Amino acid sequence: MNRNDGSSIEAVRLWVLRLFVMTRKELLQLGRDVPLLLFLLYSFSLSVYISGAGIAMQLNNASLLVHDGDHSESSRELIHRFHEPYFRFDGEVGDPKEGLTRLDQGTAMVLLDIPPRFRESIQGKEPVTVQLQVDTTNAPQGLSAAAYAARIVGGFSFDLALSRLGAALGDDMRMPVVDSAHRVWFNQDQDETWFQSISHILRMITLFAFLLPAAALVREKEHGTVEQLLVSPVTPLQIMLSKVLAMTLVILAATALATATVLKPVFGVPIKGSAPLFFLLTAFYSFTVAGLGLFAATVTKNQAQVGMVALLVISPMLLLSGITTPFEAMPPWVQTLMALSPLRYYIDITYGILLKGSGLELLWDSILAMVLLGGTLFGLGLWRFRRQFQ
Repeated sequence: MNRNDGSSIEAVRLWVLRLFVMTRKELLQLGRDVPLLLFLLYSFSLSVYISGAGIAMQLNNASLLVHDGDHSESSRELIHRFHEPYFRFDGEVGDPKEGLTRLDQGTAMVLLDIPPRFRESIQGKEPVTVQLQVDTTNAPQGLSAAAYAARIVGGFSFDLALSRLGAALGDDMRMPVVDSAHRVWFNQDQDETWFQSISHILRMITLFAFLLPAAALVREKEHGTVEQLLVSPVTPLQIMLSKVLAMTLVILAATALATATVLKPVFGVPIKGSAPLFFLLTAFYSFTVAGLGLFAATVTKNQAQVGMVALLVISPMLLLSGITTPFEAMPPWVQTLMALSPLRYYIDITYGILLKGSGLELLWDSILAMVLLGGTLFGLGLWRFRRQFQ
């Protein structure tokens, strides 16, 4: 080994040592911020449980009032079909106006109004209409209630027509029926707690990956220690990279805590794919969002401004990347714009690994897009940081 090789190895060793020391400094500094650590622990433990167990997107026990103007066997059969877990029968009202008052007061969600001569019209083969009034103050729940009610009434009408047709043809005649059979692959029980808990963890990873490095860099600017670091032997790359590495380690630890204490033991969320691959790609995603946070830190002067920029940047990412609503249901221009959001690709990666058991052969395009975005964002942050002090 010649002298040049030896000096190169020593330079690399010294560079890595300085990066390690700077990363350790960031971890020690974060460890002294007790309120932030408590908020971090809450966000990846109790908050995940509350989000998974307390937020329901599916219709569940919607309050149902009935005005039965017929009181016949047919009307009772129709009412009986509105059962749990979708609807909860909360009694009968003597007047439709009383039911409307209950809807206006918010003490009921659905009012089913069955007209007089309901059974007589059915037996006489006359068209008959039932009225369903729904409180759609909570639009998703209200629309779900209307959709379930339409299916129930449609099923009642179909069974009635089928029985009448069977009676006309004779009991020995069997009519062909098209049966729609659904097969659920990746969440067989359709347990929405899986989706809600995982989605909350994705939101927390995105938020902290942006805020923690940005706040650490802005804190240096507020305390006037950035200039001291720049005149020290460390480089701007080591200053920024150490903050990213430290905060990425913290986020990985918090994600492991949420997985080990809430996702698997409480909600039974499986990890069908490779757990090391999931945490590796989580580290890449944290690096990507941290680059965006560092870039924001270079254009702000204090932590309050960082918080305002976070609202401007993180909110569209969380709302439009497909974490709460289907990405395919958004307008085409939103889908094109969100191609610049790293969360768009991390969602596919997370659900692919955890629930589908996907590997690199299926996720390589999302991984490549996320890595390219991460490198670009970190490069922009580094360029802006160097230019700031030139």
